[in-house]
Amino acid sequence: MLVVWIVALLALGPLAGKLTNAENNDSSSYLPSSAESTKVLNLQGAFTPAQAAPAVVVYTRDGGITPADTAKADADAQAFARIDHVIGRVQPPARSADGKALQTTVLIDLAKDKKDSSQGGWNNLGPAVDSMRKIATSGDTGLTVHVGGPGGFGADQAKAFSGIDGTLLYSTLAVVIVLLLLTYRSPTLWLLPMISSGLALAAAQAVIYLLAAHAGLTVNGQSQGILTVLVIGAGTDYALLLVARYREELRRHEDRHEAMAEALHRAGPAILASAATVAVSMLCLMFAEMNSTSGLGPVCAIGIGVALLAMITLLPALLVICGRWVFWPVRPAFGTAEPTETGVWARVGGSIARRPRIVWIGTALALGALALGMVSLKATGLSSAGTFTNTPDSVAAQTVIDAHFPAGTGSPLRVIADASAGDQVTAALSRLDGHGLTDVSPPVDHRGLAYVSATLTDAPDSHAAETTVTAARAAVHAVPGAHAYVGGDTAMRMDIADAADHDNKLIIPVVLAVVLLILGLLLRAVVAPIVLIVTVVLSFAAALGVSSFAFAHLFHFQGEDNAFPLFVFVFLVALGIDYNIFLMTRVREESVKHGTRTGALTGLAATGGVITSAGLILASTFGVLGTLQIVGFAEIGFAVCLGVLLDTFIVRSILVTALAMDLDHRLWWPSALSRGRARLDAREPEPLATR
Repeated sequence: MLVVWIVALLALGPLAGKLTNAENNDSSSYLPSSAESTKVLNLQGAFTPAQAAPAVVVYTRDGGITPADTAKADADAQAFARIDHVIGRVQPPARSADGKALQTTVLIDLAKDKKDSSQGGWNNLGPAVDSMRKIATSGDTGLTVHVGGPGGFGADQAKAFSGIDGTLLYSTLAVVIVLLLLTYRSPTLWLLPMISSGLALAAAQAVIYLLAAHAGLTVNGQSQGILTVLVIGAGTDYALLLVARYREELRRHEDRHEAMAEALHRAGPAILASAATVAVSMLCLMFAEMNSTSGLGPVCAIGIGVALLAMITLLPALLVICGRWVFWPVRPAFGTAEPTETGVWARVGGSIARRPRIVWIGTALALGALALGMVSLKATGLSSAGTFTNTPDSVAAQTVIDAHFPAGTGSPLRVIADASAGDQVTAALSRLDGHGLTDVSPPVDHRGLAYVSATLTDAPDSHAAETTVTAARAAVHAVPGAHAYVGGDTAMRMDIADAADHDNKLIIPVVLAVVLLILGLLLRAVVAPIVLIVTVVLSFAAALGVSSFAFAHLFHFQGEDNAFPLFVFVFLVALGIDYNIFLMTRVREESVKHGTRTGALTGLAATGGVITSAGLILASTFGVLGTLQIVGFAEIGFAVCLGVLLDTFIVRSILVTALAMDLDHRLWWPSALSRGRARLDAREPEPLATR
């Protein structure tokens, strides 16, 4: 098995490093494919460079722009035209009405290089914008210069994402290594899960690259960043469960091969069900209208599938090859007692067993109280300024533009219609001049289509601008036979919000139904899966409540991304169910022998330590996302980290255990276990913690 993995990685390894070059971070990789703004983006190439982003260079002087300042800006405009990736004629700078600012709009080519996939897209923005800033700030002129607009914003976003793969990978590995050392207290054992997780990530990246390059799979910076933490975090979780069961079986079997066979037989179904739950939940994202969301689904599902394969093939091979010495200094010798029977979680279970109903009711009420924080949730999207945890130059530029020019400069409203109705569409938009729009252009005809643009008087990411776009759409849609579409940056934001709302309403129920079905098949019951689903949803609500409150009142974020609730829900439900699967499969196994109440105690005692360690590792890996300068990543990382910790320490260890004890054999209805073990439960032994 080890040789098979080595051969596979020799073949696939070189491809893993190419995944970044296969990323598609263009607007089309994020937008809903059927949206009106997407149709405009696809059609406007006949009139303007479709794959281009306007960057706005803005100059200000508090005392007013001087003739020397204007001459400087004119010279800069000519220099901008010679910068790589700048296309079209650079117009002379425009002066603001108050005489305190100048602005020059420059188009940056985003077209992909057919020979070099690493060139094009937002990879062109950074070098071009850096060159503009260098030219515009040259000389000691006393001018304040910023570069903003979609081009400047995209360049700052690309900079925030640059090195994300290395940053996330190294940060995640460092966190996991430290936690594995603390968990195993062994200088050697941690290497095997880390080697397996690392190789799984490389193999997953190679497979995803092949699908992106040859099968049309969409990969962007968002999906690749989440892939890294998901594969390492979930893979390490599966490794912890297998190693814990293997160590337990080594105390019962003298032959380590027999011990591993039994460990795989006992832990394998739980690991397989856990991975299937996560993978299928991720695949449900493919139903999303948002391209970025639907593309994330298969990327994460592939990552989970490869991680599962590594943990049930490569890791067992490494463990058996190394033998018992890898556990040094605490080797699990044959015939020694299992320490979990008298550990912390055994004592916790004994405490819960005294009054399980009071425990689960009190815990549920506490989680419900935490969920009240959702009143602070504002998942209506983030403005350009709210996208970053810091204040990059493009955000400062937008502040200046808002103060001295029509705020929509650089982000025009774009309309595509049938050429025969071009004049009527222009007239319809002109009626909005002075009511949110200005500078409506005459129609430009080409191949049966007409193109009209206008400038928004409000900031393109403001509610007022969205109101104007809604009015513009109503006006042009009313033109008979125009078949008009309204696009532009503001329209894109509106279409993204509508698609996210659709995705939330569709995908969340689908994920719940899929997870419920998997749990029912695994546990062969109806009551237990429903109980587990309810507890995980309660955990999600509590995590969302606390996170929303923290974002609003501690971190002072502007709000949440449109897709934030869906992403957090899918990750927390899929990953939160993991720990319940780990616990409940063991509880069921023990319930067959000793009854449900004792089975719950034994299951908690046996799995408490490993699940807690797994939860800490998974929470920490998602917490690493908070180190990035992108608010969307930081919010997802914080919420998932918090949710996993709540699920690990509160929901799984206290709430689920107390419910299992209170429901007793009824938990397994309608299986035979719900009837055949009532007799055993009535004469169950004392809790493990009190033996």
